[in-house]
Amino acid sequence: QDFNHLRDSCLSQGVLFEDATFPAHVSSIGPNLLPEDKLWQIQWKRPTELQRNPHLIIDGVSRFDIMQGEIGDCWMLAALGSLTLQKQFLGNVLPRDQGFQNDYAGIFHFRFWQYGDWVDVVIDDRLPFLNGRYLFVHPRTSNEFWPSLLEKAYAKLQGSYQHLHGGYPSDALVDFTGGVQVQFSLKDPPPDLHEILKAAGKSHCLMGCSTSGQLMRNIELKNGIVQGHAYTVTGAEKIHYKNSWIHIIRIWNPWGHGEWKGAWSDNSPQWDHVESKYREALLRNKDDGEFWMSCENFQEQFSWLYICNSTP
Repeated sequence: QDFNHLRDSCLSQGVLFEDATFPAHVSSIGPNLLPEDKLWQIQWKRPTELQRNPHLIIDGVSRFDIMQGEIGDCWMLAALGSLTLQKQFLGNVLPRDQGFQNDYAGIFHFRFWQYGDWVDVVIDDRLPFLNGRYLFVHPRTSNEFWPSLLEKAYAKLQGSYQHLHGGYPSDALVDFTGGVQVQFSLKDPPPDLHEILKAAGKSHCLMGCSTSGQLMRNIELKNGIVQGHAYTVTGAEKIHYKNSWIHIIRIWNPWGHGEWKGAWSDNSPQWDHVESKYREALLRNKDDGEFWMSCENFQEQFSWLYICNSTP
């Protein structure tokens, strides 16, 4: 589908685009994602019906714009959270030649890497709702729609929303970059793991991690970590603590809330022993899904680390 041709055609006819190849219908959701009675209660609404002044992007693209919905696509959203940190990749996936202000015709497009090529995926902007609530990704800011629309385009690429239910962050990292990815088992990690993380951060790599527990998907432990879940690695630092140096790692939960409660978490006493200038630079004490933890706790709590960049 040619985005510009379709948009021009809709504008000239004064109609909003309706995508027959990924329709506002149960078939685009998938047959087994929800109980049948709920499937037929789904309503599809455009952002222009939901908000007086919708925007594709407000104040730039951030991982904190994303809040996971009723589908197990944390693997994709963890990769997306990492993508927002690496602007050199972002423009490929999220073209800026579209929006709700100029030449709006209910049509959007996103690009993903598939088998050696960038594929342009065109969608209409009708989003699924159940009982008046977003069924899938919902925006933290009520009138910012890039996360919901990008998720819809990725669902179309995979065949349905149901096909996003469960997957590997490594696959999504490659789909968003056309890059090369490597995985490290944290049960038998390399001895210089903290150096690898720091080097990956400096090289503008995309990074994700996941916990074990396929059978226990989305069980939240008392320490705040979710089993069978994917997260974004958003930073690695070496900081002076008491009389020594310690390696800490920053991680973000695609739920947009739900954080680690142990050492180096938002309210932990360890931060009291860090110089105030470092504490102010690093600590963001909000229930936004992002937290710090020590390298040792990271290896204990997570199973896999994924790193991806445009070259080996």
